[in-house]
Amino acid sequence: MTPTWRKSSRSGSTSGQSDCVEVAQLAGNVAVRDSKSPEAPYLVFDAADWQAFARRVQCGEHDLT
Repeated sequence: MTPTWRKSSRSGSTSGQSDCVEVAQLAGNVAVRDSKSPEAPYLVFDAADWQAFARRVQCGEHDLT
């Protein structure tokens, strides 16, 4: 199965940043890659673990600025 990659809507060219990640659904998992290196290997996380991480980011638990 070939992943269908998507980038955050906040990663557009209007943000002035090119440091983006892309995610794809993979049979109960989530794949994550660097948008600047799409040919490079990607990381795979359990979907529940990825969702928990995303919730912590949204709540400000991780300083990602």
